Amino acid sequence: MHIYKLERWKHSHHYVTDDGHGERNTRRVILLTLSMMVIEISAGYLFGSMALLADGWHMGTHAVALGITAFAFYYARRKSDDPNYSFGTGKVGVLGGFASAVVLAVIALLMGVESFKRLIDPSPIRFNEAIAVAALGLIVNLISAWLLQGKNGHSHHHHDHSHSHQDHNLRAAYLHVLADALTSVLAIIALLTGKIFGWIWMDPAMGIVGALVITKWSHGLLIDTGKILLDRDVNQEAVDEIRARMEADSDTRVTDIHVWRVGSHHLSTIISLVTHYPKSPDYYKKLLIDYDEIAHISIEVNKCEGEPCLEVVSDLNLT
Repeated sequence: MHIYKLERWKHSHHYVTDDGHGERNTRRVILLTLSMMVIEISAGYLFGSMALLADGWHMGTHAVALGITAFAFYYARRKSDDPNYSFGTGKVGVLGGFASAVVLAVIALLMGVESFKRLIDPSPIRFNEAIAVAALGLIVNLISAWLLQGKNGHSHHHHDHSHSHQDHNLRAAYLHVLADALTSVLAIIALLTGKIFGWIWMDPAMGIVGALVITKWSHGLLIDTGKILLDRDVNQEAVDEIRARMEADSDTRVTDIHVWRVGSHHLSTIISLVTHYPKSPDYYKKLLIDYDEIAHISIEVNKCEGEPCLEVVSDLNLT
């Protein structure tokens, strides 16, 4: 058989959803974050502000996490045709999101510990300079969030009734930027109240609040990405619907079914069938033709010997 004929039967394993937009904007955000980190660390040393110094290094850790995001985009695209990845590199972005969620949790922990220390032993702050730099940091974070939010929206597919599909790698980057914006807002509030009312304790108190909020974001991202990495993200309702479609044909019965994610937006399934009236695997694949999310289907058809288990009610004409 000629090679060009074989190509017709090969499956594509390109499950990378980013079109380059997310990767490019993530790199821009990294440059903005690194620039703001240098400004805050320099201002912290210059004005003697521990708050600014801590936030500067905090932005540095976010830059590292954003670097993970950018690398995941690059690696998934570069290795999309690598045969060593059985189902493509669609999960590389999910893995990047999981790693970033871990970094986010560590950042929240460090923020909480540092804030608690400052709550016990407050340090003097040069409010005017610190407020100005914090405001600049907020502007940079809002610009960064705007660059990343376009591809971070949630959309729902009508066949998967519980899962909101998104690029988890880009979502992780977006959450890091939101975490930076949140700390900037809380810092501005704390600095203003400290300057106006003399409430020095507000600075560390807001740091603790921010740490708790970031911990919640991290937990949500860990749960979402962890389910996909452990192949338990597809709900039972979707599996039951696939099974029902197969078993609505003749006396077909599903003896084994596996459905799992190979990327944020793509499913793969392996189905074993038994029937007295076997047809080609392609016939059964067409029963799921309107499941756009299913990118890879493998069907095993087994002929049942003996009397039919069920009376033939319908036979979909999909050949």
